[in-house]
Amino acid sequence: MKADLHLHTTASDGRLEPKDIVSLAVKVGLDVIAITDHDIIDGITPALAAAEAFPSLMVIPGVEINTDVPHGEVHVLGYFIDYTDRKLAITLQRLRDSRQERAQQMIAKLSKLGMNIKWQRVRELAQGGSVCRPHVAQALFEKGYVGSEKEAFDKYIGHDGPAYVERYKLLPVEAVKLIIDAQGLPVLAHPADISDLNELVPKLKAVGLIGIEVYYRDYSSDVIAGLLKIAKQHDLIPTGGTDYHAFGDGSEVMIGGALTPAQSVEKLLALADKHSLELLKQH
Repeated sequence: MKADLHLHTTASDGRLEPKDIVSLAVKVGLDVIAITDHDIIDGITPALAAAEAFPSLMVIPGVEINTDVPHGEVHVLGYFIDYTDRKLAITLQRLRDSRQERAQQMIAKLSKLGMNIKWQRVRELAQGGSVCRPHVAQALFEKGYVGSEKEAFDKYIGHDGPAYVERYKLLPVEAVKLIIDAQGLPVLAHPADISDLNELVPKLKAVGLIGIEVYYRDYSSDVIAGLLKIAKQHDLIPTGGTDYHAFGDGSEVMIGGALTPAQSVEKLLALADKHSLELLKQH
């Protein structure tokens, strides 16, 4: 069973539409994928619809929620969420609104630095989805202000950059609770770059965290071994995914290049089934 459980579409900052992500997943031989756009669930329905043509592929409805910690961010993935949940939709809309306001403020800061990009163009690059920093980076690259989108982050719009702007975000504990309230399974995303990981994991486990992303993109064997140790210590399911956006600039691992172990997929499915049965009993 081949499962890539961390994929982005044009609903957030990915470059492929949901239907194209589904087609690509089938082409590279995946059996299970999760659509996990940033703070938005609009890519789930079209992905599920596209997957009807491919009975061998399972699409897990998911989300990636960006949360705030001192000096950075922590991302929390939610799998098997009820993407019709009203509270989830309202909270995600607030997060997206703050992204839009932040992008406009970044554009104003960049203008003062002599780099003039248009808000209209950034919106076009978002293709109607959630406006994210990569769209600002793409606009900077298009105008020739930077040699790559990575350079845009490194020099200008990263956390320590002169055009960086804070935005409204949840705390990690709040994101875990939001996912659980939406009947989902919360998993800590790309944890190796979290400075206080050993302190954070027990706090999130206490409020319902069920997994940790161990097999991520280009993590080394040493990093994976360290994360597996943490997963075992806290009885968390080790998951995996590429965080694929289809940027096309050579910076990414191809979809399917980092997989969730089959045993972990089975545990996630069992938890999702158990959760569904409990909900049926309640109603």
